[in-house]
Amino acid sequence: MFSCPSAPSLDTLTAPVGHERHAVLWGVRALAYLLYVYVILTETVLVLGFVLLLLGANPDPPFVQWAYRSLDRAMEPFRGILTSIELGDGGNQVEAVLDTSVLFATVVYGFAAWLIHTLIVWLSRRTEGFDRLDRPA
Repeated sequence: MFSCPSAPSLDTLTAPVGHERHAVLWGVRALAYLLYVYVILTETVLVLGFVLLLLGANPDPPFVQWAYRSLDRAMEPFRGILTSIELGDGGNQVEAVLDTSVLFATVVYGFAAWLIHTLIVWLSRRTEGFDRLDRPA
């Protein structure tokens, strides 16, 4: 039979596609991890800000100012959705507040974290599948 020595085999034609797909999955997985870290940090800021508001923390110390600034950035899409409940003066003559918008934002960011975690698990399984296919038999 006639065979052409310069013709690529089927294995060499499909190998780069698998490697490209594998690289794309790793890239998406890395992006998902970055988003996951951002959402977890935002969730931490929300909980910290919620506790400080609930306890009526004095807004003058630099740490509390930083926490409130960070809370304002995280709460930007959620402001005004729900009304806050004023609980009275705290120990520093500062109004203690049950900010229900912060609670709502915490739930939404938590749901986003769960979705991203699920995506990471799925991508990990896909990359492991490609790793198994790449190993020699």
